[in-house]
Amino acid sequence: MAKVRQVVDLALSEDLYVLLNMHHDSWMWVNNLSTDHDTVLARYTATWTQIAAEFRDRSPKLALESINEPTFSGTSGDDENYRLLAELNKVFHRIVRGSGGGNTNRLLVLPTLYTNADQGRLDALATELADLRDPMVATTVHFYGWWPFSVNIAGYTRFDATSEQDLTGTFDRVHNAFTARGIPVVIGEYALLAYDHYRPGIIQRGEQRKYFEFLGDYARRRNLTTMLWDAGQFLNRNTLQWRDAELFGQIKSSWATRSGTASSDMVFVPKSGAVTGQELTLNVNGTDFQGLRHGSRPLHRGRDYTVSGNRLTLTATALTALVGDRAYGVNATLEARFSRGVPWRIDVISNDRPVLSSATGNTGGLSIPTQFRGDMLATMEAKYDDGGNAGPANWTSYQQWDTAFSAYTGDSIKLTAEFFTSLRDNARVTLTFHFWSGAKLTYHVTKSGSAVTGSPA
Repeated sequence: MAKVRQVVDLALSEDLYVLLNMHHDSWMWVNNLSTDHDTVLARYTATWTQIAAEFRDRSPKLALESINEPTFSGTSGDDENYRLLAELNKVFHRIVRGSGGGNTNRLLVLPTLYTNADQGRLDALATELADLRDPMVATTVHFYGWWPFSVNIAGYTRFDATSEQDLTGTFDRVHNAFTARGIPVVIGEYALLAYDHYRPGIIQRGEQRKYFEFLGDYARRRNLTTMLWDAGQFLNRNTLQWRDAELFGQIKSSWATRSGTASSDMVFVPKSGAVTGQELTLNVNGTDFQGLRHGSRPLHRGRDYTVSGNRLTLTATALTALVGDRAYGVNATLEARFSRGVPWRIDVISNDRPVLSSATGNTGGLSIPTQFRGDMLATMEAKYDDGGNAGPANWTSYQQWDTAFSAYTGDSIKLTAEFFTSLRDNARVTLTFHFWSGAKLTYHVTKSGSAVTGSPA
């Protein structure tokens, strides 16, 4: 309690809002409510009795949440789950309101089952709120994006129309169930499941920026309060600096307005051969495109780039100057500027087709020597020679980054032990590696007992 009190008071002293909840308890012991009802309820009651007493005189900027991501084991299904959650929420409400002081009208936050925004979860919580008849109760759900995009599986490497519709559908349901009826909603956790500063590449930088830009704007328009879930991947707790200042700028800007983006934040120019013009599609998002800059220098429309409708074309003349001696990788960074919001970064990259080499290993994992040559891996497909999908996610040919493969170093692509565990013995698997330049490379791997071999197709 002393540690919790210290953290709460530090945050309040910085004029921050604080949402204090019972967190991992949800799956460590509270989930046993159906099978050990009296013991769990007694512990839950004792815990909240102490928390309520400790914080009853704190600033109203402290809100209390009954439990994080509630889940229950050994139940007969959702109807019983809803009943158990309603019981916990009512006990929480009674304890906090009855503890006096500032808790008599403090903002209390109640979650849906699993803190999920499916319609049944929302309807069940709406029924609870009607029974409580308390105007100082808000609701909460969590959101980590369209799952295949959020973890990079099934080929969803871009924040596309499907991901966008998943977001708008979720926020629309929450709005209609609660905020449209005057009940506040906190998106108590949001991010992308696979976003991690220490594991770059799972979700491409520009695509994640488009996701956060769209999410912040749509949440604002639906009157939903957002709380970024950060376990250290966004803010460096030692230096107190954002690990990706541009991404944070994008998030912060979305609280007030939209920003323009583009179909990509990368333009690839071949290492050798003729340089040709490259086209991007502008997503102006209600803004006006105002031009391109390279550092402090504005590029000249007509000579360096052209715009036709929503098509932005970088000319061969401009690209030739920008790539210089065409060293592999980023040779120049441009800013597309719009009338509102933050600029859109465009990296100009020199590349050649990547090269894969043969490798041997064991079922503990295989490192495929890779010359990326300025390119970056987007995703990987895996299929048996008979056409069936191979890998842990056998419902799709496109396997999940980190579960089946990864590419964090500049010298190899790694296949995981989990990938090889899932393979049939002595059955050749064809891998297709998709790169962000558009290049596709095929590679064969075979597991024989504990031995693994791999070679370019």
